[in-house]
Amino acid sequence: MRILAIETSCDETAAAVVTNGQTVESNVVSTQIEAHRITGGVVPEVAARLQMEAIIPVIEQALKEAKAGWDDIDAIAVTFGPGLAGSLIVGVETAKALAFAKQKPLIPVNHLAGHLYACFAAARHSGRSGAEARNHQASATDSRLRGNDSDFDFPYLGLIASGGHTEFVMIPNHHEFEIVGSTRDDAAGEAFDKVGKLLGLPYPGGPEISKLAKRGDPKAIDFPRAMLDQDNLDMSFSGLKTAVSREVATKKLTAKRKADIAASFQAAVIDTLVRKTLAAVRLYHPNAVLLGGGVAANESLRRALNTALTKEKIPLLVTPKEYATDNAAMIGLAAYWQRDQALTEPDVFSVGVWPRAALASPTA
Repeated sequence: MRILAIETSCDETAAAVVTNGQTVESNVVSTQIEAHRITGGVVPEVAARLQMEAIIPVIEQALKEAKAGWDDIDAIAVTFGPGLAGSLIVGVETAKALAFAKQKPLIPVNHLAGHLYACFAAARHSGRSGAEARNHQASATDSRLRGNDSDFDFPYLGLIASGGHTEFVMIPNHHEFEIVGSTRDDAAGEAFDKVGKLLGLPYPGGPEISKLAKRGDPKAIDFPRAMLDQDNLDMSFSGLKTAVSREVATKKLTAKRKADIAASFQAAVIDTLVRKTLAAVRLYHPNAVLLGGGVAANESLRRALNTALTKEKIPLLVTPKEYATDNAAMIGLAAYWQRDQALTEPDVFSVGVWPRAALASPTA
């Protein structure tokens, strides 16, 4: 089954062609980083306007790179939420129009489900040389999705760590989700961006802090790790952000001090995520842990979580870096496993956007 997937939940405009929930034939992303760097963050109205300009060229490029015509596409998948309302509307209305015009089934996909299914992504792209493909697959050996239901080893524990969400999700079967813990305030990625701004780093702050932290001492400042003494899987990063703000305001911000703050802040976030993950593993006994979302691209987090879970003898399936930030390949991968929910005319017109969509209701 060949799916054209569309993702416009925030400031990226993305389209991909994915076959059988396994092979990513193309994955095109039009980024707006430079536009939003001017304002130090995403301006929703600007994001939606730029997406309206980019959406059709991006879709055409995804089809071109996959060497696919409309007769080769079996269904269209699109993110319906969560995300920015205006941005979601651009993707959903485009997908609905194409589904009607091309007479294709439409599969609405939750953006967060995409982040989780990206953890299984087979890192294969058309157009790579044989050596490139082999090397790329070798680097993602633990992140493969074979397109065969029997190859999954449910239940999984998912950790979504992104700019808008940080939560633990138990996954007993395909597209069955139970939120068992989440942040009470800032998401991890949001905290990275806000601290990056405090340190005068370019937007987005996450990658910049990660680079700066390599030159700093992660033990230089004892930043707080909130809620680690509480008997739950919830987290909080607003107090950590405030502690960084005070550190920046009260002491001279030399280059060395900035690096130490970045390293110590990053260490506090990672320590919190790792320790809460271990608590979740011991409580729910999953067969593997999934790490998805933009923060999953952080090398220090990947290493720390892998080291901790290796000691517990629990596999860690990490999103390949090209699928960690917002993209359409992850939507196509997730859509395949809910293909039985595809909508046809006239039901495609009932699809709306859900800016605050959740994967599931939190446990009591």
